[in-house]
Amino acid sequence: MDESEKLKRAVSWLRQADGLLITAGAGMGVDSGLPDFRGADGFWRSYPVLKRHQLTFQDTANPRALVRSPTLYWGFYGQRLRLYRRTTPHAGFQILRRWANDMPLGAAVFTSNVDGQFQKAGFAEDRVAECHGSIHVLQCSEVCSDAMWPAETFQPVVDEAACQLISDLPLCPHCGAVARPNIVMFGDYDWIALRTERQEARVNTWLASVDRLVVIELGAGKAIPTVRNFSERLGPHIIRINPRDSAIAPHRGVGIAGGALGTLELLDEALSGS
Repeated sequence: MDESEKLKRAVSWLRQADGLLITAGAGMGVDSGLPDFRGADGFWRSYPVLKRHQLTFQDTANPRALVRSPTLYWGFYGQRLRLYRRTTPHAGFQILRRWANDMPLGAAVFTSNVDGQFQKAGFAEDRVAECHGSIHVLQCSEVCSDAMWPAETFQPVVDEAACQLISDLPLCPHCGAVARPNIVMFGDYDWIALRTERQEARVNTWLASVDRLVVIELGAGKAIPTVRNFSERLGPHIIRINPRDSAIAPHRGVGIAGGALGTLELLDEALSGS
């Protein structure tokens, strides 16, 4: 199937759908200027000081890193928190919202991104499932309880050249231990998954109400295939958008090679002209 036929098929599914499920990986944020940490070199381009220490993303996004060096751990996560707070979601988010507004049942989101960009772009909090958690929510690193709390009052000051937190560490208000983001990490047995479980239950309830579902998957890679697997459970009308890994079985959907924003704009133009 050539690209024009894929576009036509995707547009027909979007026009007929009564609900839009958006599934998204790290590639969704690239057009907003966010890094996707593809491979060790991609990670080290964003954090060159960690290359000198030969620390990979898997080494840094790891509970052991908090034990080994709390200030380096929170230098990494503090810088990310500040980046996500100041990032404006790209125009593709509003294209998706507009499509959803034209559907009787609107949209829901399933994302592995921890950046909170969908909520920032105006998607309803109760229709977003963050399967890896959120950097905007904190929990106790010692898991003294199941408590989670917003990170709003934590304003990290980071020496970015050294990847070191130079302000005070965030602390658990219940026991005084160092707090951590409510994000599932590599080798992580202490992530409190209750918030994500509640989110996923709400999205699954919404899915059960949709008769003519279309899934648009954006920037979800193969390395950690959680998002791709979730999409593929919900075929056959999946529109997979990915610059490198767009392949999908024909009975599940169509794959379009490209970035998130550019492909959404292409689809939107085709929808407007059909």
